[in-house]
Amino acid sequence: MSAKLKQRTSLIGLSLGADLCWPACYEAILERMNLSVDMGHETVRFATERVTVEPFDLQQPVRYDIVLDRLTHWFTTSREWIKKAVVMDGLYVLNNPWSLQSMEKQTTYAAMMRLGLDVPKTWMIPPREHEANPDVQSTLNRYAKLFDIGSVADKLGYPLYMKPYDGGAWVGVTRIKDREELQHAYNSSGKRVMHLQESIEDFDVFVRAVGIGPQVEMIRYNPDKPLHGRYEVGFSFLTGEEWSLLTDQTLTINGFFGWDFNSCESLRRDGTFYPIDFANACPDFQVTSLHYYFPILVKNMLRWSLFCAASRHRMRPTLDWEPYFDVQRRDLPFRERLAAYADITRERMETERFKAFCETHLTHLDEVAWEFFGDPLAKGIIRDKVSAMYPQHEIEPFTEHFWGLIQFWRKTERDRLKARDEVAE
Repeated sequence: MSAKLKQRTSLIGLSLGADLCWPACYEAILERMNLSVDMGHETVRFATERVTVEPFDLQQPVRYDIVLDRLTHWFTTSREWIKKAVVMDGLYVLNNPWSLQSMEKQTTYAAMMRLGLDVPKTWMIPPREHEANPDVQSTLNRYAKLFDIGSVADKLGYPLYMKPYDGGAWVGVTRIKDREELQHAYNSSGKRVMHLQESIEDFDVFVRAVGIGPQVEMIRYNPDKPLHGRYEVGFSFLTGEEWSLLTDQTLTINGFFGWDFNSCESLRRDGTFYPIDFANACPDFQVTSLHYYFPILVKNMLRWSLFCAASRHRMRPTLDWEPYFDVQRRDLPFRERLAAYADITRERMETERFKAFCETHLTHLDEVAWEFFGDPLAKGIIRDKVSAMYPQHEIEPFTEHFWGLIQFWRKTERDRLKARDEVAE
């Protein structure tokens, strides 16, 4: 007679800000899955809880097995609670809070340049204005070298972009076509430290690759459109090799910085992809922009978080870059080198174990999600998100717009599942 398995409920914490749609969908689908998985000597069930903001004892025990965090990059109280929970209790969190706090665009550009990615040429320039601090003024008097910003721009060539070195939702980003615009933008930049970066002109594809654990979804992107139209529904804008390359590139970046959930933007020109913005470790996760792709990312988040919670996948609180640099020092063609970087990340994310977990325990997720996103409850969640963002007279038309795109996803998803089942037979 076999021994009775120990019962465990794995608690998943949702650390949220303005998020409305994805956590509600995540919770509802998880409840409908009624999941119970055998993991070695225990049977694991799952529950969720919204993480509150309140005073905390630094030795307060943490009840969560994993926290899906959307606040670390800007909300100090939650960030410091999460950091102490990782240190004190071994909490697993998406994403590494120290890396997210310290790895601004400047660091990510430099690191990926070293690894050999085709990051556009970039210069950092001193800020136009400085804090009124005696030490700052003394330092500037002694060591600040007068420079001609126009000469820096000439080295890059026009057009170019001026943008904050630490990034953030396209704030402060200016496209510049000549010296006059350059001087005006610099004079208006105040105390912000800025980058000048060459513009990749005449590109034919702009891709945003969204990584959740070892899963990477490719989405065609158009930043010139309004928010609801930037993610463009497309099915054949990449070749199989290009999809593979961008997957390896995204995994390289995410593994290097300890990010489970990040988006990486790249431009394709003459067959080469140039990564232009890839430190987005709290990426867009709203139905009002992702629409068709929203259910895909909700499913990917469920798969990865449930695996981490059930398997007790361990947090890597410190970054170890040497394995990546060891590959970089080898005399390998770029494509082989990139694949080797990605393999380091796949190993760290226990990708094979993750795949086996999904194939064993989450086979019904596709059907549950397909049914849920046709349910009035899902439409109500979409309406709630639209209501929080749009004026009254636009709520109904935009609700129908996003709902229609999700129903289009359900049609293509049904076709995909049917084809998959036919192959399996």
